[in-house]
Amino acid sequence: MTHIEQLYWGGAGLIVLWLVVFGLALVATRNGVVRPGPATQEFGPDPEPPAVVSLLGNGWRGVEYAAAATLLDLAARGLVEVRQPGDDPVRSTVHLTAAGRAAPGLMPYEQRVLDRVTARTVEGGAPIGAIAFREEKRAAAWNAKLRQEIIADARVRGLSRYRFAPLLGSALLIGAFVPGALFTVAAVMGGHNLRAALAVGAAPGVALVFLLGKTLGERATPKGLERAGHWAGLRNWLTAHEDFAQLPPAAVTVWDRYLAYGTALGVTSLTGRLLGFDSGDRRRVWSSYGGTWRAVRIRYPRMRPGFGGSAGRLLQLATAAGVVAAALCAFAVLRQPDWSATVEAHSDGSWRQPGLVLSAGWVGSLLLGLVVAGKISRWTLLLVFLAMMPGNFARSSDNWFTDAAAHEGPLSGELAAVVIFGALATYLLVLACLERREPDTITGEVLRMESRKGKGAARFLALDEGNTDLTTAWALPAASQGIATGAQVRLRVSRGTRTIRSAELVRAAMPEGDRPKAPEQAAS
Repeated sequence: MTHIEQLYWGGAGLIVLWLVVFGLALVATRNGVVRPGPATQEFGPDPEPPAVVSLLGNGWRGVEYAAAATLLDLAARGLVEVRQPGDDPVRSTVHLTAAGRAAPGLMPYEQRVLDRVTARTVEGGAPIGAIAFREEKRAAAWNAKLRQEIIADARVRGLSRYRFAPLLGSALLIGAFVPGALFTVAAVMGGHNLRAALAVGAAPGVALVFLLGKTLGERATPKGLERAGHWAGLRNWLTAHEDFAQLPPAAVTVWDRYLAYGTALGVTSLTGRLLGFDSGDRRRVWSSYGGTWRAVRIRYPRMRPGFGGSAGRLLQLATAAGVVAAALCAFAVLRQPDWSATVEAHSDGSWRQPGLVLSAGWVGSLLLGLVVAGKISRWTLLLVFLAMMPGNFARSSDNWFTDAAAHEGPLSGELAAVVIFGALATYLLVLACLERREPDTITGEVLRMESRKGKGAARFLALDEGNTDLTTAWALPAASQGIATGAQVRLRVSRGTRTIRSAELVRAAMPEGDRPKAPEQAAS
């Protein structure tokens, strides 16, 4: 065995050794078993905040519903107020009280939740649905910081700790790159250039570090397990109340902190669902643009032909659709029954493949249209190859391909396809002509912005013009800059293709909810 082979085998052996040590570390640092205490309605002499209880109740894996539980706890302590004007809890509103405007001594995660409520209720109040964020990245960043603050408090209270001790974590991190060092030396000795050798050496280290990072987290302390058992007893007591799970957020005025702890422990499913601090419903966004809170429904025209297209692109697509219609029409009219191919299969006979002729005409027409539309790719050619494989066509005389090939004149399906592609070509041609008109000008607030699949594809931009509860997203060119959720903009648009031709910033995006609004309007 050469020195190079020895280095490679040594690196492989170190990887196996690392995995063994890593597995033993996982087993040694497992959470202990939480033993639920007796059902109780007592919080204890020094109860942890609901946010920390959420961490304990989720087995130290996450803090689901911690933000909602914290908001309800703030309401139970009189810093905010939750109102339900009717029978529908979805229409509940949240309001900042005088005590909440000057609340000292809050924990960082409590202050974060209160700041979010304050941002959405500058004057009066706001619907509970307006607490949700309009951008996924912002919601994820906000919740990540909230989780860090909750974990920090749990550690201070002696309830949580790092899963791996610093020395063990550092040893695993450093050890993950030792096999790669051997691979790098072996690659250099084998004649590879330094860049390729470093790539070979870095690959196993990156994979092992990724595996290590997926398991890093929190684990319980003995005190944490004891307190988790106490709160499990409270969960059992709350679960015994059949109606507790369906209590609305406004029930905090009756149930006080019990509703907050029930939400933290996952008992109050309705409240946890309604008080969302995530990215919210992408199809239903609360907006106060125009002075009154409204739930604006958003439609995303994903399948709309010509959406976001320029005049030139629309003409190209119209030509492609017209080519498909013309090719299908010509093939259907000119096709003869004796075009069916005969292929020798065995020495004692032959079998016919009329489906090959039909598929060649149909697939060829579509392929020609894709060429004109500029949509040819290797995946398209692969699908064409698979569609034309002889094994796709049956060999029996009663197969429908045989009847279709023997049919005189166009088939009903062919006529339908010609009509559809012809109508599509006409529609796109009309849109291309409308694109020559002067764009319309509209003004409003950006509710949401979402990317679409495809390199260079236009983004969805949902605009609230302040005069309707239903809006259809516009196509914002991918290269456009300077527009963010919450900004007020003046757009020049083409309504036929829902395309934004130009955008002018009227007012930059501010923290959501920083617009003044009448208290009686917000509470309605």
